[in-house]
Amino acid sequence: MRAVIQRVSRASVTIDGNIKSQIGKGYLVLLGCENADTQEDIDWLSKKIGGLRVFDDENGVMNLSIKDVDGDILIVSQFTLWASYKKGNRPSYLRAGSHEITVPLYENFVAAMAKELGKPVYTGEFGADMKVELLNDGPVTICMDTKNKE
Repeated sequence: MRAVIQRVSRASVTIDGNIKSQIGKGYLVLLGCENADTQEDIDWLSKKIGGLRVFDDENGVMNLSIKDVDGDILIVSQFTLWASYKKGNRPSYLRAGSHEITVPLYENFVAAMAKELGKPVYTGEFGADMKVELLNDGPVTICMDTKNKE
């Protein structure tokens, strides 16, 4: 499971000209799943994101978590995080999970993240043509891969 976590001042997902979800201060999480991902990956990643301390404290030091600042999370499925670009110029997505496996993984991750945050999280729509807008705050962008925990 791969995630790109961006600290945002605001973010939104628009589908067919209609805003599906929008948040203020928080994280935009782009999530890519592969067939080998499990509940263990979901548990590790949701706890790691929930505890990530990248929001400024009263001294301007990145020392606060999303829970500390009562931020929101917008999670968008992103199979292209599994792009292989080693051969040629057209990326291959063979490692991206199949629809049958990744939809439940994505939904379980959303539920785990909501539990970790203690409130609902916002989402895009799996498989839709989405327009994602964000104002990256910092900029702060962190990449995580559950197969590379060290």
